[in-house]
Amino acid sequence: MSITTCIFDAYGTLFDVAAAARQAASEPAFTHITESWPQIAEHWRLKQLQYSWLRAVTDAHTDFWRVTQDGLDWALEKTGHGGDTALRDRLLALYWELHAYPEVPAMLQALKSGGMNTAILSNGSPEMLRGAVNSAGIDGVLDALLSVESVGIFKPDARVYDLVADAFDCSKNEVLFVSSNGWDAAAATGYGFTTAWVNRAGDPVDRLPWKPAHMLQDLTGIPELAGL
Repeated sequence: MSITTCIFDAYGTLFDVAAAARQAASEPAFTHITESWPQIAEHWRLKQLQYSWLRAVTDAHTDFWRVTQDGLDWALEKTGHGGDTALRDRLLALYWELHAYPEVPAMLQALKSGGMNTAILSNGSPEMLRGAVNSAGIDGVLDALLSVESVGIFKPDARVYDLVADAFDCSKNEVLFVSSNGWDAAAATGYGFTTAWVNRAGDPVDRLPWKPAHMLQDLTGIPELAGL
């Protein structure tokens, strides 16, 4: 069966999660993180993901904004910036304005022009997703913003992937699921989606029971994978 529906993870896939720390480091008030911003960004993202997994397996769900704040607090303390409330406030504000990767608008427009359904499926709360999408100016090329908040558990729980069929009344083999997280793409493969892992960093494949069907360096090849 042909692909009819292209579903994207948000953070790290469409939106550059390092952009907040990079932007802050370029501002006069925060030159003290000129050297450490890459470490802040890396630790922040890692803890954000780890806390989502731990909350999922311990049935201690909270919204992604809380997880994002908790991850940042750990990252700031780890890099010697704990207690810097001005920096914390600025980084959190910038997280609502993350930049989309350069190829994203044209890629999404190509999918829509080709008649594809398009949506985000993310751990992000609905408010966070709307903020990022509006800031990036891509709201007009997405049919839905699907958040884990409607099921109360983070990825890679199967109930999250179920949201796609609920929204688009499609079968699993009609879906191309795209993520920058290897574990997310792998789990979605196990669920039954055709998957593409956007491996911008050139990381090794995760040692899991399933593997992504496709591996790309960026998103420019997604319309071709979708059959356009």
